[in-house]
Amino acid sequence: MQNENRNDEAVSPVIATILMVAITVVLAGVLYVWAASLAEGNTDGNLALYAFGAEDANGAVTEGTDDNLVRVTMSQGGDLNWASISVKISVDNAAPVTCDNPGVTGGACGLVEFGATGDNFWSVGDGVTIVESGQDLCTSGTCSVEVTITDTREGKTLDTSSAIAE
Repeated sequence: MQNENRNDEAVSPVIATILMVAITVVLAGVLYVWAASLAEGNTDGNLALYAFGAEDANGAVTEGTDDNLVRVTMSQGGDLNWASISVKISVDNAAPVTCDNPGVTGGACGLVEFGATGDNFWSVGDGVTIVESGQDLCTSGTCSVEVTITDTREGKTLDTSSAIAE
């Protein structure tokens, strides 16, 4: 019995292989779920790319309270419902002012839509002229106007553009 070599605690190669494959599959699953949640967290499930351009509006800036300041045109992105859009302007680095959407009045500035005006959407090629509404926002002959467009439903800034109003 001295030549008998017996090890009760040895693991067979088949069982060891099965365990290694199982651990690999579980780790791969965990890494997949983790990577997917990171990717979803970075895009919130819907990636939206918008581009807008701002330029001086036609007409001189005066001491009046109804001057055309800047024009903003959408050049890229999907249709935006006016009910979910907020446009704010900051004139010469002053505190931002929220402008009234097309068809709404009562604020310090308003948006006059151009392009396809028969719908309730801001689409590619459409734009707005930002107009003073009862308040002289640009007190000098030339003003720097920063425009911030926000999707209020998602709470995301879609674009920030700047232009000089003259």
